[in-house]
Amino acid sequence: MRQKKDAPLRSDAQRNRERILEVALEELTRSADVPLSTIAKKAGVGQGTFYRHFPTREALVLEIYRHEMQQVADTAAPLLESREPDRALREWMDRLARFALAKAGLADALRQATSAPGQPAKPGHAPVTEAAELLLRAAEGAGTIRPGITADDLFLLIGGLWTLPPGTDWQPRATRLLDFVMDGLRVGAAAGGQGQS
Repeated sequence: MRQKKDAPLRSDAQRNRERILEVALEELTRSADVPLSTIAKKAGVGQGTFYRHFPTREALVLEIYRHEMQQVADTAAPLLESREPDRALREWMDRLARFALAKAGLADALRQATSAPGQPAKPGHAPVTEAAELLLRAAEGAGTIRPGITADDLFLLIGGLWTLPPGTDWQPRATRLLDFVMDGLRVGAAAGGQGQS
């Protein structure tokens, strides 16, 4: 009997956590200094519930960053299952661009969360790097991109995404930049670079 009673609480706790993360991403993107009480109120949870999930501002910011990175990484394998490898890579780069814009909005909050002495380090990029490698190796294996491109190479090539101002025209600019990158990746491909973006 006790297990049945506890199960909905775990489910509610998970929903609360997800709602807090959703609201916090939106609010912290607007302002790194938004009060945590504002986030709790907009998420529809009490402060006790909020602090049970995220005892500090730093814990909240780092979890948002980790969560967003993992979501981008998790899209790689499904894209490969439903698209040709070069198309999967190009679509994944669009998702990475959207993440970059969200990260740009969170940059101040992330800097504050990780810059003070004794604060935790910024989470690593391992999930996104692994996703990029998966997509690059699949496209290379299909002969649609030049061989030997690494995830580090790709991130250096698309580093300009992180400098785009989050204005109304960021998306066409990001698309154009990523099309250039994809064109460059195709030069020297085994299949003659015939894939389309």
